[in-house]
Amino acid sequence: MKLNLTRPIIFFDLETTGVNINYDRIVEISCVKVYPDGREVTWTKRLNPGMHIPEAASAVHHITDEDVKDAPHFADVAPMLMKTFEGCDIAGFNSNKFDIPVLMAEFGRVGMNFSLLGRNLVDVQTIYHRLEQRTLSAAYRFYCGKNLEDAHSALADTMATYEVLKAQLERYEETEEFGNDMAKLARFSVQGGNIDLAGRFSRSQQGDVIFNFGKYKGQKVADVLRREPGYYAWMMQGDFPKDTKDVLTSVYVKLKKKN
Repeated sequence: MKLNLTRPIIFFDLETTGVNINYDRIVEISCVKVYPDGREVTWTKRLNPGMHIPEAASAVHHITDEDVKDAPHFADVAPMLMKTFEGCDIAGFNSNKFDIPVLMAEFGRVGMNFSLLGRNLVDVQTIYHRLEQRTLSAAYRFYCGKNLEDAHSALADTMATYEVLKAQLERYEETEEFGNDMAKLARFSVQGGNIDLAGRFSRSQQGDVIFNFGKYKGQKVADVLRREPGYYAWMMQGDFPKDTKDVLTSVYVKLKKKN
């Protein structure tokens, strides 16, 4: 089924030096940009992460220090990437929890703000797990009837993710709350009412931003910041993704304005 698009959507996948969102770096990025008229533009870029690629990571994606020693650094391609993603919705497999936060962190290191404002974020893994409970390779086999060759190659994973979403739209065409609309798919991709991508904050039934972790889990963020102003500084200095800090800051700024 062709995607019902009102603007371009980018399917993307990252290969990285590890799984720490704030510490690890991108070594390969692949994108499939799909336009409302059905055009598809695919590209892949390897990057020099400026750090050693651990052997454990290389064992997964088969990219070594030698492979990227002459590749550009993220700073070299950041302007092009920013322009490519401009005005686009974003889709991926586990992208809300990992790929998007890593990409935002990389942009932040080079002084560029990669905003998610106004974008629909469609996480194919979330859709899959909510409806079928499987992995990408199993999803590809289940929905597309094919084995995923070159798994953990960024391009193979990206193309598989794109194909899986189209197959999901075919299979769940009649499912209520799920449909061929990017805003609806983005809402379906959100897990547990989370506000930030890492799920550190969610919203209460009354609409208040509440903590979703730690000793203040379930409590209103605004109430905690009133009682313990230093908690804001602790989180801002901590090992939290930029998106999480942005949500915290929005609550903090509103609180300051009221006071």
